[in-house]
Amino acid sequence: MKYSFGQETIEIKARLPVLPLRDIVIFPHMIYPLLVGRQFTISALQEAMILDKQIFLCAQKAPEVDFPSGDDLYEVGVVARILQIMKLPNGTIKVLVEGLTRARMKGLNKTGGFYTTRLQVMPPDELRDNESEALSRTMTELFSEYVRLNRRIPEEVLFSISAIDNYQRLTDTIAAHVLLKMEQKQRILESAQVKEQMILLSEALRSEIEILKIEQRIDGTVRESLAQNQKEFYLQEQLRAIKEELGQMDDVANEVDDLQKKLDKLIAPKEVKEKAEEEIKRLSKMHPYSAESAVVRNYIEWVLALPWSSLTKDRNEFSQVKDILDNDHFGLEKPKKRIIEHLAVMKVAGKVKGPILCLVGPPGVGKTSLGRSIARSLDRKFVRMSLGGIHDEAEIRGHRRTYIGSLPGRIIQSIRKAGSANPVFLLDEIDKVGADFRGDPAAALLEVLDPEQNFAFSDNFLELDFDLSKVLFITTANSIAGIPPALLDRMEIIRLPGYLEHEKLGIIRGYLLPKLKKEMGLENYGVEFTDDSLLEIIRFYTREAGVREAERQLAAILRKIAQKIAEGRKTLHVNVGTKKIGEYLGVPPFISTEINPHPGPGYAVGLAWTEFGGEVLPIEVTLMKGASKLTLTGKLGTVMQESASAALAYIRSHAARFGLEPDFFDKLEIHLHAPEGAVPKEGPSAGITFLVAIVSALTSTPIRSSLALTGEVTLTGDILAIGGLNEKLLAARRVGIKDIIFPYKNKKDLPELPKELLQGLHLMPVKRIEEALKIVFDSKFSKIGVKRPAGMKKALKK
Repeated sequence: MKYSFGQETIEIKARLPVLPLRDIVIFPHMIYPLLVGRQFTISALQEAMILDKQIFLCAQKAPEVDFPSGDDLYEVGVVARILQIMKLPNGTIKVLVEGLTRARMKGLNKTGGFYTTRLQVMPPDELRDNESEALSRTMTELFSEYVRLNRRIPEEVLFSISAIDNYQRLTDTIAAHVLLKMEQKQRILESAQVKEQMILLSEALRSEIEILKIEQRIDGTVRESLAQNQKEFYLQEQLRAIKEELGQMDDVANEVDDLQKKLDKLIAPKEVKEKAEEEIKRLSKMHPYSAESAVVRNYIEWVLALPWSSLTKDRNEFSQVKDILDNDHFGLEKPKKRIIEHLAVMKVAGKVKGPILCLVGPPGVGKTSLGRSIARSLDRKFVRMSLGGIHDEAEIRGHRRTYIGSLPGRIIQSIRKAGSANPVFLLDEIDKVGADFRGDPAAALLEVLDPEQNFAFSDNFLELDFDLSKVLFITTANSIAGIPPALLDRMEIIRLPGYLEHEKLGIIRGYLLPKLKKEMGLENYGVEFTDDSLLEIIRFYTREAGVREAERQLAAILRKIAQKIAEGRKTLHVNVGTKKIGEYLGVPPFISTEINPHPGPGYAVGLAWTEFGGEVLPIEVTLMKGASKLTLTGKLGTVMQESASAALAYIRSHAARFGLEPDFFDKLEIHLHAPEGAVPKEGPSAGITFLVAIVSALTSTPIRSSLALTGEVTLTGDILAIGGLNEKLLAARRVGIKDIIFPYKNKKDLPELPKELLQGLHLMPVKRIEEALKIVFDSKFSKIGVKRPAGMKKALKK
C-alpha cells in the first residue's frame, strides 16, 4: 500500500523481513542507530536492502532469547527504511534506520535463514479537536518539566518539538525521548488512537517527574551530609589541636608509641625499618578516624608481624630424621631416600640450595602427609597452601594498598602464620593452577620457587623484599602434565607410585587400624583382622593407588562392631575373618579378572597398568571367513588399536615363518577382543600379547594360561620398554601367574623392585619378538616354512 511520509509517498511492501530488537522500541519519524550481530538478523538486513530498503522492526518480550519464535515477539512494531549500513571489524553491522509507520504482524515465517511477515499497516490518527489540543498542551508541559529535571536529555529537544503541529508525530517524538521501560513504550506504540497515546504518555511523565524530584531531594540530602562531614572534620582538627595544647592526646600518642616500641624491638633489614618508621610518622599526623589512617595502621601491623629474621633451629641429630620418616610412612623407600639426601645437603651446606622437590603421584599415596613429616623431622614449622582452583595472581603476590580491604598474598600470609622465616612450605596441587583475565598464578610462582630470585620476593601489598631463600618449598601434583614447563624446570620430580598389596597391608596394620581403633574407642575390645580379610578388602572392595578407600571400608566395619558392642551383643575378642567381610561390607564392588585355565587357540594373557594399580588383561582372537578385515572390540584406545595393527602387519610381513601363505589375510577376518568391554583400555604395552594371540589363532596353537606377556612391539620385531612393571608383576602374582615375558630394556628396573614381589616369579626378558615366540610356542616357528597349518584350512573353509 502507498503511504504519505512528510512530502514523500512511499510504497509499503505487503511482506517484509523481520528484525527483532532487544531492549528498545522504535517509533515512527525517529532515526535510530542499531547494532546487528545475530546471523538471522544480518540475513534479514541483506534481504531488506533488496526490497527498497524496507524492514519491519519489533521488540522481543525477553531480550535474553537468542532465537525468538513468534510467541517471543510483540505483534505491533514499526515499518522502517534503512538509511545507512556499515560493517564493523568484529563482524557486527551498524545500521541507521528511520521509522515510517506503525504496523501489525500477521503470522511469522522463516525462509532463507531469516523471518518474514505479512503486515497490516496501522494508519496514523489525524483527529484534531479541542480535547486533543488540551491533551497535547498538557503532555508538552509535562515533557518540558521532565527535561528540566533530567540531566540526560538536552534542552534542544524542546525547540524541536515546539515546531511540530501534528499530534501523532508530536506524541511519537516525545515518547521516543522519554526514558521509560520497554513495556510502557510498547503499550504506547500499540495504541491506535492518538488521544489514548497522549493519556498514557502523560501518566508516565507524571510518574517519572515524581521520581526525579525524589532523586533531587536525595541528592541534596547527600550534599548536605558531605558538607556536614567536612564541617565535623574541621571541628575535629580544631579539637585535636586544643587537646594537643592541653596534653590530652593520650590515645593517639599511645598507639603510635606502642607501634614505635614494636619497631624498636623488630629485627629486620634496614630498608624495612626505615619504611615502617616513615609510615608510623605518617600515622601520627593523621586523624585517627580517617579512612587513610586505617590503611596505614593495617600496613604497619603487617610489617611488624612478619618474622623477618626469626628462624627455627633444625634438628641436630640427623639420624632421627630417617626414623621419623620411617615411623610416619610405610614403604616409599626411593622417595624417602631422595628426601634424606636433600636434607643432608641442607645440613652440611647450612642453607636451602638446589631444586624444589615436587612429589608426584596419584591421590591417597601420602604426598601431603610426607611434607608434614619432613617438617616434623627437621623440627621446623609447617604451612600448607592449596593451589587447586586458584585463578588470580593476587592470591600469590597480594593486592596493592590502593584497593579497599587489600591484603598481602597467601605466601606472605602463610609466613606470618608460621611465625618463622624458614618453615617447610607445602604448595599442594600445583598441577591444578588455573589462569584467566586476572592473571596467571603459575607465572607468579616462578619467582617464589626460583632459588636465584626468591631471596628478594616482592609482595604488591608490602612493596618490600622478603627473603624466601631459607624456606623449604615442597610441591605436590597428581600429574606433571598440568604443570607449566617453566615451572617444571625449577623443580625436581620425585614420583610416589601406588602402593603394592604387601605395602597396603603393612600400612593398614601399622597405621590405619590403630588410628581407627583409637578414634572409635575399640582399643580395649580385642578387635583383630586376619591378613586374608585385609587382603579381601584391598582386592575386592577398593580400586586405588593409595589407601583412602581402604581406610573408609575399615571404618565402616569398625562402626558396625562398635554398634554391636553398644547394643551388648559383642564384648571382647572380636575376630574379623574373610567370611565376615561380606557380612559387614556387602557384595564386593570389584572382582578380579578370571583366567581361563584351559584356553584354546587365540587366547593370551597380557598385563596392563591403570591408575588403580596393575591388572591382568586376557586377549581373545577368533577367525572368520571374510576379506582383509581386523575387528577390534573391548573399548580399546587409539594407541592400543595401533598396537594391534602393528602386530598384524608384522605377522603378514613374516607369513612364511608361521607357515602361512603371503595372501592369507585376503580371505580372512580377524576379530580381537579384550573382555570387560565397558572398561576403557589404553597403552602400547599389549602389542606383544596381541601378536602371540593372533599367531595362536592362525596356527591353532594354544598358549598356556600360566604365561603372561607385556611389551610394545615395533614393525621390525623389537620389544620396547614399558612402564608400571611392579604393578603388572603384582597383578600377575595375584591371579597365580608365575611365568612372565617382559622387555629386556626393563631388566634394569628389577633391582629396585621389592624382593617379596619377585620371589617365586619366573621372569623372561626378551629383546626381539622371535625370542618371545620361541618361549611361547616352544620353538615351533624358529624355522621358516611354507606349509599352511590345518587350523588355517578349517578357518577358510567355514
